[in-house]
Amino acid sequence: MKSYNITLLKGDGIGPEIINEAVKVLNVTAEKYGFGVNYEEALLGGCAIDATGVPLPQETVDKCKSSDSVLLGAVGGPKWDTQPGSNRPEAGLLGIRGALGLFANLRPAVIFEPLKNASPLREDIIGEAMDIMIVRELTGGIYFGKRGNFEEDGIPAAYDTEKYNVNEIQRIGRVAFDMAMKRNKKLTSVDKANVLDSSRLWRKTMIELSSEYPEVELNHLYVDNCAMQLVRNPKQFDVIVTSNIFGDILSDEASMISGSIGMLASASLNSTKLGMYEPIHGSAPDIAGQGIANPLATILSVAMMLRYSLDESKAADAIENAVAEVLKTTRTPDIYTEGMKKVSTSEMGDAVCALIK
Repeated sequence: MKSYNITLLKGDGIGPEIINEAVKVLNVTAEKYGFGVNYEEALLGGCAIDATGVPLPQETVDKCKSSDSVLLGAVGGPKWDTQPGSNRPEAGLLGIRGALGLFANLRPAVIFEPLKNASPLREDIIGEAMDIMIVRELTGGIYFGKRGNFEEDGIPAAYDTEKYNVNEIQRIGRVAFDMAMKRNKKLTSVDKANVLDSSRLWRKTMIELSSEYPEVELNHLYVDNCAMQLVRNPKQFDVIVTSNIFGDILSDEASMISGSIGMLASASLNSTKLGMYEPIHGSAPDIAGQGIANPLATILSVAMMLRYSLDESKAADAIENAVAEVLKTTRTPDIYTEGMKKVSTSEMGDAVCALIK
């Protein structure tokens, strides 16, 4: 029997609660589809600062590198706001992405049929369904460029550098083109080529790369226009590829179009298929420990893990189908509507497990 080693980074806030439900669902799915799962926990974020003084201990990096995949809850919270920037929980998140070489971030923005009314957009704009895959470059660009503080004519100033090379752009471009080939063969590359030299290189490289994928329709949008088009006509998009900072902003915008940030999963992959999977929402410290957090984004992250890192596509389908079905009758407080059954975090996990069984 196949067996997979998974490192759990439960993190801060609601992280431990939602990870526990995701593990519960993964165990049921593994039993049904005939594979084993072994778990090892490691520290990341605020909990790591409390225990070791740093947000990313070397032990965590070592455990993640030796595993088949990584499942992350969430990091951060006001408790650690006084930490210097290099030692904040978020620095641990950037650090683990870099240490594992997780250059490709997959952020699906999907509207489940039972939640269409939760979208801030009218139904005629959304259409029958919205299913967008945003491919975000994750280890380059302004978040990893040179930065600093200095004085300019006696006035405090600071800078951050946006930089990409051709190899980095080609690498993320191939992930996006391959994803488009598996979907509707339509790819939108987003940049700011009218202003930024880094974006002009991005666009030139994407155009050159498109010759390797003649079946894929490639088009280009400036990031500001893309932001407008997402709320004007999201149906026009299938796969979007963009830089680190633009992807960060656009994927959050797309998540709100879907109706609830508590429903969306993400995957971060390296060149060897080692991935880190996490919900896109934060640690929500204001509701931690109350048993009301929505675990579905984390559960759907498990489905992505099964699909993209572990090659267990049937098991992934089972989880996604169970989530779609449970939403017809059952809701956590963040997505509750009248007539539905309101449940706790653990009860939602139980409901998904029951449908998989």
